[in-house]
Amino acid sequence: MEIVLQVIHVVAVISIIGLVLLQQGKGADAGAAFGGGNSTGLFGASGSANFLSRATAIAATVFFCTSLALTWISNRTARSAGVVESVPSVPAVPAAGAADAGATGTAPAKAGDVPQ
Repeated sequence: MEIVLQVIHVVAVISIIGLVLLQQGKGADAGAAFGGGNSTGLFGASGSANFLSRATAIAATVFFCTSLALTWISNRTARSAGVVESVPSVPAVPAAGAADAGATGTAPAKAGDVPQ
């Protein structure tokens, strides 16, 4: 199910990019009025804006819904511990005098001492 949502999500992203790039800017009609090109295009003068705007809105809605669904699925499946819970416990540090005496209670080793 998650893979299907990811594929739909990627298709929605690509379609949004394509549809936004196909739309004309607001200043495109002024250039067409002075002989800059044909303003009617494939869908007619006002038809292209309506068709492309609706298709972009549909693709954006699909993108929004798949984003929410993927977030919800990933939150349900991956319940990991937070940063505070995942820190391992630190052993207690012995006092300065106890650390020097060692585990046997003998005097601390000196630089010249060699273990037997």
